[in-house]
Amino acid sequence: MTIEIQFVKIATSETLTQYIEDKTDVLFKKYPWLIKAQVFIKKTNDHTGNHCMCEIEISAPGPRLYASSVEKNFEMAVKETLSDIEKQLKKRKQIFTAH
Repeated sequence: MTIEIQFVKIATSETLTQYIEDKTDVLFKKYPWLIKAQVFIKKTNDHTGNHCMCEIEISAPGPRLYASSVEKNFEMAVKETLSDIEKQLKKRKQIFTAH
């Protein structure tokens, strides 16, 4: 269970790094079969005013899970992306228990 966080063309933030680690640790505890999480934090040129992007790719048995979101701040983007990942994990868990 490793978490790789990359800040793409922006300065690294210890508080944001800690926030991401805390939130992804919850997923790792809930789904112990997860292998690795890659998190990318970026700024975008979005015309709606939302410039903070978070992309998360989770390595697990089977195909990798991927989600991304663009929000007003990075914390909201991380929260939304993790919510999307959790929906995918719930579906994957149902498949595991069905077989």
